[in-house]
Amino acid sequence: MARPKKDAPLDLSQRITLTIGAIERLACSPEKKQDFLRDTEVPGLRVRVTNAGAKSFVFEAKLNRQTIRRTIGSVKTWTIEQARAEARRLSVVLDSGQDPREVERQEQQASEQRKAIAKAQAITAREAWQEYVHERTPHWGEHHRNDHARLSKEGGQIAIRGTRGQGITTAGPLYALLNLPLRELTAPTIEAWASKEGQHRPTAARLAWRLLRAFLTWCTEHPQYSAIVSSNNPAKTRKAREALGKAGVKQDALLKEQLTVWFEAVRAIGNPVVSAYLQTVLLTGARPGEVLALQWDDLNTQWRGLTIRDKVEGERVIPLTPYVHHLLAPLPRRNRFVFASDRKADAPITEPNHAHDRACKVAGIDSLTLHGLRRSFKSLTEWLEVPTGVVAQIQGHKPSATAEKHYTVRPLDLLRLHHERIEAWILEHAKVVFTQQATHPKLHLIK
Repeated sequence: MARPKKDAPLDLSQRITLTIGAIERLACSPEKKQDFLRDTEVPGLRVRVTNAGAKSFVFEAKLNRQTIRRTIGSVKTWTIEQARAEARRLSVVLDSGQDPREVERQEQQASEQRKAIAKAQAITAREAWQEYVHERTPHWGEHHRNDHARLSKEGGQIAIRGTRGQGITTAGPLYALLNLPLRELTAPTIEAWASKEGQHRPTAARLAWRLLRAFLTWCTEHPQYSAIVSSNNPAKTRKAREALGKAGVKQDALLKEQLTVWFEAVRAIGNPVVSAYLQTVLLTGARPGEVLALQWDDLNTQWRGLTIRDKVEGERVIPLTPYVHHLLAPLPRRNRFVFASDRKADAPITEPNHAHDRACKVAGIDSLTLHGLRRSFKSLTEWLEVPTGVVAQIQGHKPSATAEKHYTVRPLDLLRLHHERIEAWILEHAKVVFTQQATHPKLHLIK
């Protein structure tokens, strides 16, 4: 067909060889919303013009007697040859019996899936860990939350305690693992980690491993991470468990014969808050952290009760025995905590491990931990044949039998009967002179 003159009007009912000039002269009929100029070289290629003047290349053909139209692109960004090449490609797709639009949708979905997989593969274990901790924190106690922070912390910071500011902190056992991509937390990786950590700090590594197992179990149930982590928890392998070893059974506890020297050394500690704290741990049988958390509001001097924030039941009330009351009453009230820090505005002292170790060294007692004082309380009660359920209730242990759990209710005054007897026996064998009447004077008639 002859090419129309440059100034001749375009006959949109006829195909023409598309040129830049013809496209520039193309205009939409006033009575229509859009018009099409068809190409002779590629039958399916059109130039569409709207009544607003917008022009674009489109591909139009029939598939199963239905008209298929797909926009290729604006005439401002596509050349005529580029548009013809794209129209030919779409014709080939159409000849194979496929709808180009559906093919494009499938390709787009596949591309989005590849991007999603690539993004998921790039997720680090720390990103998932932070989401895990945030989601589970409302269900955890303070001690458990602190374990997650402590065992995953970054090292390299100036150490405040123990080195006079000259040393640096060590990274937590989980720190190196959490910096890996989540997909790399495989069984061989975790086993290699367990073998390394088990040689240097097995106790901390065993706890870290338990936290890691729970974290990976959570990942397998999370829709975002379940496709990345193996459904078989990679931390639950025999090799990892064996590399970390088994925790030994702690046996540290005070003997009856050691009470005298222990009390002498502890009472000689220059800091009265630390001295009172250590004696309170032994005489109440409470967990060291529970004693640290004691607040002045927890002391009920009227009914001689002591409220302990318990990790098992939430809280429990035990007797405020005479000597413990004698220890606590004169302590300085710096803040809301009974064993208040003299350095921080609203905090208790840190656990005085070093002060206790020095006192034990003076007393000639080896390897007695703070938790060993709690163990000592239980062991020393055996001399008095105190009912096991009484000791368990004072210490905050779970009831070990149905009768204890559902049928035995011991009020505070009954606990006091046994607890004061335990305290008096310990003080007697420690040769601590203490007069109960001096602390709780009785009323008497004045004539």
